[in-house]
Amino acid sequence: MTVKPETPEPSTLWLVLVGLLGSLFFSATFILNYTMHLGGGHWYWSGGLRFLFMVLLLVAILVPWLGLEKFREVLSIFRKHFLFWLLAGTVGFGFFYAGIVFAADYARGWVVAATWQSTILATPFVLIFMGFSFPIRGIFFSFLIVLGVVLVNIDGFFSGITSDEIKFGVLPILISAFCYPIGNQLLNASKNGTLSYVPHIKSDLLKSPLVCIFLMSLGSAPFWILLAFVASPPAPGAEQWISTFFVALFAGIAATGLFLYARNLTASPYKIAAVDATLSGEVFIPLLFEIVILGEAVPEAIPLLGLVLIVVGLVAYTYRTTVSK
Repeated sequence: MTVKPETPEPSTLWLVLVGLLGSLFFSATFILNYTMHLGGGHWYWSGGLRFLFMVLLLVAILVPWLGLEKFREVLSIFRKHFLFWLLAGTVGFGFFYAGIVFAADYARGWVVAATWQSTILATPFVLIFMGFSFPIRGIFFSFLIVLGVVLVNIDGFFSGITSDEIKFGVLPILISAFCYPIGNQLLNASKNGTLSYVPHIKSDLLKSPLVCIFLMSLGSAPFWILLAFVASPPAPGAEQWISTFFVALFAGIAATGLFLYARNLTASPYKIAAVDATLSGEVFIPLLFEIVILGEAVPEAIPLLGLVLIVVGLVAYTYRTTVSK
């Protein structure tokens, strides 16, 4: 099902390190979204404005970087494969992020962040469903990481989650957790030509993660426009404009750019799942920062065990790099 890349693939360790760097920037999403909710901002603008800012920022970056001629070529790729970008963008950027911001109105930040880690376990099943062969040990490593995330957040779980948090917070996140790898894998397959039912877009421009983000964001635009009519949100306040700008910059461009850079460097389902597993960094990296830099207390035994399981799972992914394609 997969094809051999033209150049040697980087090691899993390198891909994981890049993914972890991206997860640092991703961490800001949950904090800022919950802050906007507390400030009274409507969930729609947390998503719609983010992608508006992303498109504007990427135009400002890509035009001088690529030049007008190459930028026109990017737009041509979008026009020629409009239905593909509409599908991939709507699922991978639209459905995914709408669930994230909607859930922020009904669930606390840690609930959203912890539940979102289920995407790590969703990735292997998405890859298998799409027709890729995937080793059982990879599913086990993903399960190990998700179990670690649960243990890190165990105190919060025992503190009680309301029924509204489950219905309107947890369930939308679970849907998002599957939409994100589906959309990203459609992009990966299009770039690498690994799925017969996905158009193989042979352009060096797709080697740039910023170009990929721009095309996916444009593809999600019809979804956000339609959703505006469905949600009928009140006008956003100044604070929400500012907060979504920083979410767009740090999470939408910096984090997603690093994440897609690592993800699209490989056509191996195993390595792709390893990169997706680095999203666990959104939980344990801030915790490590608090302990090492800020001098906070070391967690108690069960959360500490969860932290160890996350690290063990990521190390196991980087150690077992030779798999059947």
